[in-house]
Amino acid sequence: MDIQIDSHTLLRANERGTNETEIKDVINSGFIINSKYGRLGKAKIYEFRQNRLNKYYEQKRVEVFYIIEKNKIITVTVYVFYGKWEVEI
Repeated sequence: MDIQIDSHTLLRANERGTNETEIKDVINSGFIINSKYGRLGKAKIYEFRQNRLNKYYEQKRVEVFYIIEKNKIITVTVYVFYGKWEVEI
């Protein structure tokens, strides 16, 4: 299925520390998360091991929210959280 990344999503991705490649990866291979307003959501945890805003983080969790219209995935927004998570099963 085609993925259309909305300009709002790309703007937020840049501000929050992710990119188009990770957004597509989350949609294709992330795990399903709860979402609201009839949207779908997926998340994926990445090794980060870097500083962000002068603080060191082991991992980042990228969450992508999207809709499906006419056989196309259209992103709504993306969130990025920094920290350390247990492995998702």
